Amino acid sequence: MMPKLTPWRTPAIPALIAVLLLAPAVAMAQPVNSQAERDQFIQRMSSEHGFDADELRQLLTEAQVREDILEAMRRPAEARPWHEYYPIFLTRDRVRGGVRFWQENAETLERASEAYGVAPEIIVAIIGVETSYGSYTGRYRVLDALATLGFEYPPRAAFFLRELEQFLILARELDMPPQRVRGSYAGAMGMPQFISSSYRHYAVDFNRDGRIDLWNNHADIIGSVANYFSRHGWHDGGTVVIPTRGKLDNPDDFDLRQREPGYTLGELRANGLQTDKDYPDDTPVTVIRLETAEDEYQYWAGLNNFYVITRYNHSKLYGMATYLLSQQIREAVEAQDNAGT
Repeated sequence: MMPKLTPWRTPAIPALIAVLLLAPAVAMAQPVNSQAERDQFIQRMSSEHGFDADELRQLLTEAQVREDILEAMRRPAEARPWHEYYPIFLTRDRVRGGVRFWQENAETLERASEAYGVAPEIIVAIIGVETSYGSYTGRYRVLDALATLGFEYPPRAAFFLRELEQFLILARELDMPPQRVRGSYAGAMGMPQFISSSYRHYAVDFNRDGRIDLWNNHADIIGSVANYFSRHGWHDGGTVVIPTRGKLDNPDDFDLRQREPGYTLGELRANGLQTDKDYPDDTPVTVIRLETAEDEYQYWAGLNNFYVITRYNHSKLYGMATYLLSQQIREAVEAQDNAGT
């Protein structure tokens, strides 16, 4: 059963920065001081990518460690139970915004859907979940975010140092001063909140004006999201999730963290779940378990396209919120179209 829309008004909050719903810690800025790691990074950027070592050293000296970024990494929104998570995104304002964005960009959405085989509602929902259609694209300097997490956050330092590398290359390619680029606390940028490596590998110049702009150019934004999904294996017209009834008899038999379909629908049926539609028992699925406010669980079966959504953000809660928002936006658009005929 789909959650009801909540009238709770929230600021536009991307999935990567949803923790900002919570009161952020006061930012305590201090110079990056991981000298050995910084020197190694500068040497590698100079030898592998031709950056001037002195200029890069000066740039990193200007980077600031943000304590509020480190705190945000420790308390992500996706750690919330489903009944607290989905009201962030499934709101009337976000659906209305999605309808408006669709109508304003209908031709581009249709062209992107045809070119990449990705449904318009999915493209619109991603942009809605990430930044509420561009109303909030992040307040942090990307340089600060990536330097903080690359040099001062050991659990994921390797990942964020790679993103810092990609960001500096991207800034050079786009002729953007790296000190001026702002994004999420994790360094995601623009309306679709692409991290630097995704920007470089999946962003497209969809209006062919010679420049890729994911902040202001709706054609590039729409085309880039569609390309991302296509490149990650989206099946045109494929089912995303299958609702189920009942509960798992032995939930410990399933890895509930697994995102890629690794079970079959027959295994779920044998374990107590029933489905409304006659999908074959050998349909590959993943198990989605959503915690309700009554401390009970709803179960869904996720197929390949659900897995692709979680390639954008690894949380199954994110995947479900995006899918449900996409369906509500499509229903609202169709309702308006029918009312006008």
